[in-house]
Amino acid sequence: MAKNKMKSHRGASKRMKLTGSGKIKRNKAFKSHILTKKTAKRKRGLRKSTVLTSADTKRMLRSMAK
Repeated sequence: MAKNKMKSHRGASKRMKLTGSGKIKRNKAFKSHILTKKTAKRKRGLRKSTVLTSADTKRMLRSMAK
């Protein structure tokens, strides 16, 4: 039996969510401050969550220990 277990990266686990199909959902960045110069359309788009790219998914699954 293995000696050690992989610990999940708690910061990543709290920020990302696994979907039923195994993809990872995340929120978009750049929505916290300096919002006056950003257009309403851009801010509206930042509200929506998005799926992590396939290149990053494998790496994030490992850090989330899933």
